[in-house]
Amino acid sequence: MDIPSKYNAQTVENKWYNYWMEHNYFNSTPDDREPYTIVIPPPNVTGVLHMGHMLNNTIQDVLIRRARLLGKNACWVPGTDHASIATEAKVVAKLKAQGIDKNELSREEFLKHAWDWTEEYGGVILEQLKKLGCSCDWDRTKFTMDDDMSEAVIKVFVDLYNKGLIYRGYRMVNWDPEAKTTLSDEEVIHVEKQGLLYYLEYNIEGTLDKLTIATTRPETIFGDTAICINPNDERFSHLKGKNAIVPICGRVIPIIEDDYVDVEFGTGCLKVTPAHDENDKVLGDKHNLKVVDIFNDDATLNAYGLHYEGQDRFAARKAIAKELENSGILVKTENHINKVGTSERTKAVIEPRLSDQWFLKMEDLAKPAIDAVLKTGDVKLFPKKFENTYRHWMENIRDWNISRQLLWGQQIPAYYYGPGKDDFVVAESLEEALILAKKRSDNEALTTKDLKQETDALDTWFSSWLWPMSVFDGIRNPENEEIKYYYPTNDLVTGPDILFFWVARMIIAGYEYKDQRPFENVYLTGLVRDKQRRKMSKSLGNSPDALKLIDDYGADGVRVGLLLSSAAGNDLMFDEDLCQQGKQFANKIWNAFRLTQGWEVDETLNQPDSSKVALKWFEAKFQKTVLEIEDHFSKYRLSDALMATYKLIWDDFASWLLEIVKPAYQQPIDAETLNHVSQIFEDLLKILNPFMPFITEEIWHYLKERSPREALIIAKWPDAKPVDEDLISEFEFATEVVSGIRNIRKQKNIAFRDALNFSIINNENTSDKFDEVIAKLGNLDTLTYVNEPVDGALTFRVKSNEYFIPIEGAIDVESEIKKLSEELKYTEGFLKSVQKKLSNERFVNNAPEQVVASEKKKEADALAKIETIKGSLASLE
Repeated sequence: MDIPSKYNAQTVENKWYNYWMEHNYFNSTPDDREPYTIVIPPPNVTGVLHMGHMLNNTIQDVLIRRARLLGKNACWVPGTDHASIATEAKVVAKLKAQGIDKNELSREEFLKHAWDWTEEYGGVILEQLKKLGCSCDWDRTKFTMDDDMSEAVIKVFVDLYNKGLIYRGYRMVNWDPEAKTTLSDEEVIHVEKQGLLYYLEYNIEGTLDKLTIATTRPETIFGDTAICINPNDERFSHLKGKNAIVPICGRVIPIIEDDYVDVEFGTGCLKVTPAHDENDKVLGDKHNLKVVDIFNDDATLNAYGLHYEGQDRFAARKAIAKELENSGILVKTENHINKVGTSERTKAVIEPRLSDQWFLKMEDLAKPAIDAVLKTGDVKLFPKKFENTYRHWMENIRDWNISRQLLWGQQIPAYYYGPGKDDFVVAESLEEALILAKKRSDNEALTTKDLKQETDALDTWFSSWLWPMSVFDGIRNPENEEIKYYYPTNDLVTGPDILFFWVARMIIAGYEYKDQRPFENVYLTGLVRDKQRRKMSKSLGNSPDALKLIDDYGADGVRVGLLLSSAAGNDLMFDEDLCQQGKQFANKIWNAFRLTQGWEVDETLNQPDSSKVALKWFEAKFQKTVLEIEDHFSKYRLSDALMATYKLIWDDFASWLLEIVKPAYQQPIDAETLNHVSQIFEDLLKILNPFMPFITEEIWHYLKERSPREALIIAKWPDAKPVDEDLISEFEFATEVVSGIRNIRKQKNIAFRDALNFSIINNENTSDKFDEVIAKLGNLDTLTYVNEPVDGALTFRVKSNEYFIPIEGAIDVESEIKKLSEELKYTEGFLKSVQKKLSNERFVNNAPEQVVASEKKKEADALAKIETIKGSLASLE
């Protein structure tokens, strides 16, 4: 068998991914097995693979591959999200580059461009996930704008409307002037920004009096429709019932009274702009004030802005402040830190705006979802700390603004049959809408041409909140075989940044439409940051090219690198060196495999006792580690599960077991040992396979010729067996003895080829099971048990056992005595300084507990070392 000397990740990865695809290992259909289901958090159809995706999907693939090995019917559903705002922005930019204005296109024309763009560029990320080794059932790939998915969204909208939970309202909403659409409260990020507080003087009509107000937005004076004072503020009692004159525009506005005004903030006088501030809108409604909207949809000033019409709000602010200053109206400015709402998607500063929008009542819908996470535990969050975040959001939930002023997305199924705001019906189709419209309007002469569909599209999250159900057609056909078999799903792996946007809403939808949780466990990954703890971003240039990492380190190496640095819910400090560590691990496994395959077998040889006991020890250690790994998996500590596997292979298998069983140079090995090592290798490949699927599958097929039905991807996870803890403990003791022998060889420059005599005073009454192992690894000529110290020997201790290595001829005795004497003198001096510190009561009483404990340990270590050095000197003198 020709085994390459070096592991070639690229060749291996392409070969086995194609093999897995060719034999449909990723495909799943309902059968008699226990299902294990994951739905992918659908990445934006516009997206390309970044480090967050790499981490998230590596974790999902580890879980799904392990489920296959456990004999479950593993189903991982992939797909993409239509991402209304992001996709529409890219299509608009492409059209602009071609000299086409979106506003000059009909809805149908724009959507054709959007579909063309999606088909050309969309789904790239799914192809990239294959490079990482993701074993999704690609035949199930869904897109949130697929016809069946859109039908489900429309069906849910109509159902919730008919239940009285969706309504149309004229409300203050979050307006993104760049995307030119509303956003839900959750899509607005509040950022602290340094700004100014402008103090402006307003004249009082018919008098020489003035009043001063403080505002952060002088451009909004054009929308002022009142000045408000606190009725209990005696400073302004003379202004009651009077009018003020708005600077520049000269509008006469009433001075109203309301105890909403904080007499301590600013000047105690408040300008009221109902069109551009939520609190002002409440005041305006209470006092029947006029509403003056001064902005266009792109946040430039409209005709109400007079000579500033067409100027951007921020440019206008500077110009207006200058005019107010020149006319003596701007009294002063002060620095002021303000929390400014910004769009999560476009980063534009949000403009509060009054608009007719569609809303979903959330308070009652949210109750089962609150109970599922916080009371019954039907849905578990890992780590548990995120329950507090979940509680805060869910117990302060507001109605969800689900309409967006976009073309790309599911069009709201409301149909207007008349000029009034309430002259509409909601239906799944135009034909059904006509029937309802005739009945509601009492006009049988209506035709479909008389109906005009709502132009707004639905929020993208309104489609993705149905994802775990709609991918199995559970909304349109709630009793179909697939939804009954695969739902509820098992695990969801996602980021805490969309815990409310997506996770909570899916739980809400699951209980509303299936009366069941959508998933049992939610594994929340951390954010991927660089070594300086900065979030990775294109603008900082600190986000590595994901595909280049795979090219450089292999998919297995990158998967290991990501998982070694990732604990659930904690931010991942990504370091490329960890991918290098992953690559080195792959090379270590490959070299261990090549070593075992290079051994010549002699069928006539008996199995050495050292090999026999070492193999028994490794079986026990393997079983113990498998139990640890399973415990880590049950708690979603995947990095700990990987590290336990890593140490078992690197330390226990490669560094100990193979060293014990390997034959002497150019000598054969017995068949029983080699067969047992091969079996152990197979079991190691099984537990490593979920983490490193490519190299493990490669070695699996080298170990033995296998049919497609015997591939590692569908092998059986090792069975749990009783663990011999005593054997493990005895071996650990033996390794300390071997380390002691190796240390003496190293310190005294005694070559390994020089066999040593070895004596033991067995005060610990330890078993002699591993004596053959100690003798082989230490290259001992003799190993004897004695009752008295051996003269003329080097010595070391393991616990209370004493070990002796006679050194006749091996070293220069005089030189060794001198060296040990110097070491003794230094150690006694060190001990004296430590004990002096510990005898100081002030130090012991005032120093931190761990500092005192550290000093006491130094004292104990020094005393033990002095005893050992004195023993060595006594044996030499």
